[in-house]
Amino acid sequence: MKKKTKICVVGLGYVGLPLAINFSKHFFTVGYDIDNRRINSLRKGVDTNNLIKNFNKKKIFFTNSLNDIKNCNFYIITVPTPINKKKKPDLSSLITSSNLIGSVLKKNDFVVYESTVYPGLTEDICIKILERASGIKNVLKKEDIGFYCGYSPERINPGDKKNNLKTITKIISANSEYTRFVIKNVYATIIKNIYVAKSIKIAEAAKVIENAQRDINIAFINELALIFSNLNINFREILKAASTKWNFLKFTPGLVGGHCIGVDPYYLSYKSTLSGYEPNVLLSGRTINDKMAKNFAKIFITKLKKKFKNKKFNILVLGLTFKENVKDLRNSKVFEAIDYFKKNHNVDIYDPLIDVKELEKKYKKIFSKINKKNYYHGIFFSTPHKFFFNKQFIFKLEKCCKVDNVFFDLKHKINFSSKKLNIVSS
Repeated sequence: MKKKTKICVVGLGYVGLPLAINFSKHFFTVGYDIDNRRINSLRKGVDTNNLIKNFNKKKIFFTNSLNDIKNCNFYIITVPTPINKKKKPDLSSLITSSNLIGSVLKKNDFVVYESTVYPGLTEDICIKILERASGIKNVLKKEDIGFYCGYSPERINPGDKKNNLKTITKIISANSEYTRFVIKNVYATIIKNIYVAKSIKIAEAAKVIENAQRDINIAFINELALIFSNLNINFREILKAASTKWNFLKFTPGLVGGHCIGVDPYYLSYKSTLSGYEPNVLLSGRTINDKMAKNFAKIFITKLKKKFKNKKFNILVLGLTFKENVKDLRNSKVFEAIDYFKKNHNVDIYDPLIDVKELEKKYKKIFSKINKKNYYHGIFFSTPHKFFFNKQFIFKLEKCCKVDNVFFDLKHKINFSSKKLNIVSS
C-alpha cells in the first residue's frame, strides 16, 4: 500500500475486538460497531465479554459513526453469519456491513472479510455489493484503479488461552497476487504463522469444513453416548479405555451450540444443494446434535427415577452459556433441556458468568442463588466453567442437594470426588 495503513475493524465481538486491539499496537485503528452500548463501554476501557481485560483505550478509537471511518483504507469485516429459522444462511449483517463500507470506500482501499461463509459468497455477493455501493470496481493489479478485496477466515476460539490470535495459523486469501501480498504483510504485524491460500474460495471452504468436521465428530460421540446409555454401560469408562489407542480421537459428549459449529455445516449444505448435490453425512451430524439437549435431559430424568419414587423432581441446571468459560449465550442448547425439565419438574438455573438481564423473562424467574438446603434431587451439569470446580462452590452444592442426588456430568469434565454428590455421566 502506498498510503499509510489505517485500519477499521467492523464488528467488535469475539472476533473483531481482539483483532482491533492487536492492530492498534501497530497502526492507526478504528473499531466500528452499530451497538451504541458496546461502543460506550469500550470507550471506558470495559469489555463486557471479558475478551480483553486490559487494553490501552488511547491507542484505538471506538465509534458507531460512519464519518469516523472514512479516512481508513484497510477495512476488516467481522460480522456474524447465523442461520434463520429455516436453517438457511442469514446474510443480513454481511449485506448491511458491505453496503456500509461500500458507501465510504475509496480507490486503492482494501476490504478483508473474516465472517464464515460458503465458498463463492465473497466474490459472488460481497464484492458486487461493494462495487454497487462505492461506484468503483474491484481490481486485481497494483496499477489498476479501484479497490482490492480478500478473505481471511477467523479462527479465534473464545475462552482458549493456548490457541489465541497470536499463536494460531492464520489463513489469508485474495483474488490477485498483489492483494494477497499486501494483506499478508498487514496481518504479519500481529500474527506469526500465516498460510496463503491460492484462492478466496479455497479459504472459504477450508473454514467451513473445519467446524463441520468437529460437528460430525461430536455427533458420533453423542450417538455412542445414547447407545451405551441404553445398554447400561458406563460410557465414560469406555472412552477411557478406547483412548489408550494412539490414534483414537478424544472427543467427549456435549451440546453443540454457539455461532460456529452448529451453524457452519448449514452454509456448506446450502451451497452444495444449489450446486446439485444433496449432502448426507454433513447434515446427519447436525440432526443428531440438534436433538441432544432433549436426549441428555431424558437420560438425566431416567437416572433420577432410578433413585427416587417422586413424580416431580427439584432440578438445578449449572451452566447456561454455549461453552465453558465464556459469557456467550447465543444458540446455547441447554435452554432446550431446561424447557423439557420445566414441563413436569421444579427447575432452578445458575451461571456465574452471565448477566441475568440477558435472559428471557421465563428464565430470569428461575435463576437461583443456590441457597436452598437439602432441596435438589439432581443437578444437570451442562457447561463446566472453572468456577464450578472451586472447593467452596462444591461445598455449597453439597449442602443444597438431597442425600441420594444425581449429579449428571454431561461433558465428562468432573475431576473431583464428593461424599455427598453422586456423580454420574452419560
